[in-house]
Order: sequence, then structure tokens, then C-alpha cells
Amino acid sequence: MLKVENLSVYYGVIQAVKDVNFEVNEGEVVSLIGANGAGKTTILHTISGLVRPKEGIITFEGQEIQKTAPQKIVSSGLCQVPEGRHVFPGMTVMENLEMGAFLKKDREENQRNLKKVFDRFPRLEERKNQDAATLSGGEQQMLAMGRALMGTPKLLLLDEPSMGLAPIFIQEIFDIIQDIQKQGTTVLLIEQNANMALSIADRGYVLETGQIVLAGTGQELLASDEVRKAYLGG
Repeated sequence: MLKVENLSVYYGVIQAVKDVNFEVNEGEVVSLIGANGAGKTTILHTISGLVRPKEGIITFEGQEIQKTAPQKIVSSGLCQVPEGRHVFPGMTVMENLEMGAFLKKDREENQRNLKKVFDRFPRLEERKNQDAATLSGGEQQMLAMGRALMGTPKLLLLDEPSMGLAPIFIQEIFDIIQDIQKQGTTVLLIEQNANMALSIADRGYVLETGQIVLAGTGQELLASDEVRKAYLGG
């Protein structure tokens, strides 16, 4: 579904991503793990069209998208949940969800998607008229995920969904990610919590200083001495 080839990204003279190659197959959860500053978010922003690569090809469902406008990438079925959630303050939960369907003109489809979001996140329905900025961190993460799901994504990009959340919310969010996969949405997961990420991933990649240094199934990487020492405290 997604193929990244020889991707290099710069911020001015600083190279943030160095010749990265990976792929995501339909129906998978693929996890990209690494420390702060490893280049994970830059890769997601480049896939989403928010950052332009200096080199490399990004292919989504057979079409090159590295020069495509972000809104067209979203329309094609590739949606991102940003790091830090970034809900729209001053707007209600419902208005935030409606923004996720901004590019969708089929009202019946939007209503079906809204029902699915409320079925998956009942707390959002309970708080649909509440200012999004007043939600707890876990509820805001649910809102950010629900907002992306309103766009009917084929591939969902999740950037650090566990960041700043209490343990009870972290487990709930990862359960929801698995449920989203089971319902037919492919997931590319960027996450510092390597143990949680790899435990639900079909495959994973380890990123260090802008380069992929290890790849394998989630279970293979969990068992790797290098991953255990660097990310799991082994």
C-alpha cells in the first residue's frame, strides 16, 4: 500500500532523514520506533505532504505522492493523527469531527462515519457539545483519532499516540488501534513506547539518527538484544 524509497529530508543544511526505505502492506500495523530526534515525525510529515523530500520516492497505492498537495493526499485515503493531538480549541467535539470530513461531500457516508466514531469512542458522543480544549489528554487523543477516521482513511498514520497519557488511557488507545486494524484500516504507527508498539505490530523498523538500522516482525524486534538494550531497558 505504501512504499518509501531512498527518502532523504533536510531542514536547511541539516539532514533529518537519510536514505530511508520501508513499506507498509495492506491490512498491517507497521511500527516505526526510535528515540526523540530520530526523524520519525519528519518521515510522517513527508508522507503526508507537509514536508518536501530532497530525494526519494513515496508511492501510495501505486501512485507517487512526494510532490502531491496534502489535501489531495488526504482525499486519496491517507490520513494522519498528529503528535500532541492538536485538536481545534474553541470548537466543540462535534465541530472537530466535522473538520475531519471537510473534504468528504457524501453526507450519508459522513453520518455513517460519525456513528462509527461514536460507537468506538462513546465518551466523544457524551461530550459532543463540549469545547475540545477542555477534554482530558486521553479524550483529546480519541478525538484526534476520531477526526482522522471521519476521512475514511485506507492508511492511518499515528504519531506518538501514547504521548503524555496515563497508563490506563495508553492501554485503551492501543486496544483501539488493534480494533481499527481489524475493521480494515492499515496503520503506520510512530511510537516511543517500543514495547507497546511492537507488541501489536505485524512488522517494525528501528530508526536512529535518521536511518533505519533494524527491521523485522514485531516479535523479532521485541526479542532483539539491540532493541531490548536501547528501548526496553534490558
